[in-house]
Parts: sequence; structure tokens; C-alpha cells
Amino acid sequence: MIYDVLIIGGGVSGVSCAQVLGSAGKKAFMEGKNIGIVMHQKASMLQDAVFNNAFGIQPGTLGSDLLTQAKENLKIYSNVTQIEGEKATNISRNAEGLFAIETNKTDYVARMVVVAVNSSNTFAIKGLLDYVEPHKKSIPSKNRIQLKNIDHLVAQGIYVAGTLAGHRSQLAIAAGSGAAVATDILTLWNGGVETHSHDSIRK
Repeated sequence: MIYDVLIIGGGVSGVSCAQVLGSAGKKAFMEGKNIGIVMHQKASMLQDAVFNNAFGIQPGTLGSDLLTQAKENLKIYSNVTQIEGEKATNISRNAEGLFAIETNKTDYVARMVVVAVNSSNTFAIKGLLDYVEPHKKSIPSKNRIQLKNIDHLVAQGIYVAGTLAGHRSQLAIAAGSGAAVATDILTLWNGGVETHSHDSIRK
């Protein structure tokens, strides 16, 4: 299978991106589109978090519970495939100009990639290391990194979301970053005509 987009990272920004893409599945330009998400979360900043100040989330909600619920929420989208127990190790272009994504277990091919792992300086995805720079909004002593990007776009076909895009570590910001990337991709798939994915009780 060739994924139209493969999202790397199952934290807030990655899942938010997948949700928006998945929810747009009924749009005409989405016919046949396949979205994959590598759900690796071992180093997610959510694992030890508790939320008392996130819009729409009950105060006291544990980040670990949100991660579990996120996986369940994605199951309603038939165009989204969750890839469990794998970690991306290398991204490169193949002879056809598509992205070849290697994990610790297998290989995938995608037309576009969204990198949505955290901003730890242990980042080690080969093929992206030339884009690494110090995080511009983090305290230097934390030694965080980001990928060089312009409005989430790292290079043609490669997007970055969340703290790795240079955003601060706040759930609402990370979710918004992932959603922003998703709407940019939807707009691209819609022939450059601005679009988004909304549900309404009026429809």
C-alpha cells in the first residue's frame, strides 16, 4: 500500500492531524485517500501529564487516559490505519519520488509525511537530521530541538507538527498545530482551494 500521508507520532499533534484528515473522508477529493499513523508514544510528554487547564477536557484528566482514548477515537475513521509497536528510523525519497519510511520492524511508502514526535534532543530519524535546530521557544537548559520549517512545512511533502515544529509544550497548541497541518494537506488535495473539516448538528 502507498499511503497518501503517513503521520509519525501518536501524541496530541499526530492524533489531532489524523482525526481531521479522517473526518474529511466523505469529501469528494478524499476518495481513495489512505492515511497511516505510526502510534509510537513511548516518550510522549502526555504519559505523566494531568490536565486542569485544557479547553473541553475535564479537570484532573490524566494524559495517559487521553492517549488511550485517542486510539479508540481514531477507530471510527475507516481511512486511517493505526500502526502499533513501531518507531520510525529513516525517511528518504525512492526512485519514484515517493517517501520511503523505515521503522524498527518494516518499511512503508507514502506521498507525504507528517513528523509529530516530541522535541527531545534524542531525535534520531535519519534523513531529517539536517533540519534539526535548537528549539526557539524553549529554555536553552532543556536542550530541546525543532525541525526547520515555514508554517509547518519542512520540505516538499514533509510537514512537522507540535513541539517539534517549534511550538510550546501546551496541549491546546499541539492539537491546533496538528489540525493546522491537516487542513493544509486537505487544501492541497482539494486542488489548492481552502478547505477544512467541520461537523454540524444542522447537517
